[in-house]
Amino acid sequence: MSIQTFVMEVEWLAKAWLDGSVVRIETDCYYAAVQTKGYVTGVMGGSFIDKATGAKDVGFGLVIVDFLLEPGIDAEDTPKELRYHWGDAIHGNIPKRYVELPQICTQAKELPFEVVEGDGFIAVHQWFTWNISRQPYKAGSKWEQWLVFPDGVRWFISYDSVTSANDVDCLLLRMDMPCHIRHNRGDTFKQVYLSYYGFIPAEAFFEDFPPHERYLYRREDGKVPKRFIRGAQLRNGVWLLGICLKPSIVYEAWCHQRGYVCMIQEIGGLKVRASDSFGAVHIVGFFDDIYEAEKTFDEHEGKGSLKVEGRKWELV
Repeated sequence: MSIQTFVMEVEWLAKAWLDGSVVRIETDCYYAAVQTKGYVTGVMGGSFIDKATGAKDVGFGLVIVDFLLEPGIDAEDTPKELRYHWGDAIHGNIPKRYVELPQICTQAKELPFEVVEGDGFIAVHQWFTWNISRQPYKAGSKWEQWLVFPDGVRWFISYDSVTSANDVDCLLLRMDMPCHIRHNRGDTFKQVYLSYYGFIPAEAFFEDFPPHERYLYRREDGKVPKRFIRGAQLRNGVWLLGICLKPSIVYEAWCHQRGYVCMIQEIGGLKVRASDSFGAVHIVGFFDDIYEAEKTFDEHEGKGSLKVEGRKWELV
């Protein structure tokens, strides 16, 4: 298999290379990979490996992106293929309607991308324009994702943004954050942590239950948590966590069991007009304890976007 090198070895370690349709990344603290074909968006499942402890993600991928939604019940004349299914054990009693499709991770099949070499970091940029819509909306909204992999830390940064093609009263972007957790009666993790709820033992996920039944977060005025941190403690004691740096951008978040622990998160929930944009910055990675994750949040609290210019990156 031919390998195309994107960056040259210099005094820092962060480097990337193209392995077929996979961009492979190495920093001084971890390995990661980004798929450009197949099951796309975010960091490829099983590829995020902590050099210090050997810990790795145990889901289908990190920061995986789906589609655009809004709250509400579909009209009776909505075509079957455009109806969002809810009211079952998988989706729960949480009425939603599609705004634009397809589900990027499973149906886009291939994404354009660019890789940026920087001073002690690698950045991967991917994007997609939705081409299916439900009436009265039109297709054409654009999603972009920047992933920044810096040296010196055990985490990476994800910035996901949407530029809407429509006027929508409450537009939502659905994603997996940080990831789903595959397990057989808790054999891959010890416990889950939700900053808006607390610690939940693995035993709570031995049997399936719908998302509205337990641990469902919904943004309410005056009830946004100080920090928004979700994830799991792996069997070796290391925590794999996703941190939203601007908690108020999270509209809804699930954590339920459906054969695996499903950690859906929706950002936005904003009234937008055509050409408006919104987005969220997440830090995703390995932490020794929750205190370390809280400290990381506090150091970057409130950051809502990310810039990659030249050989530098910056949270803003």
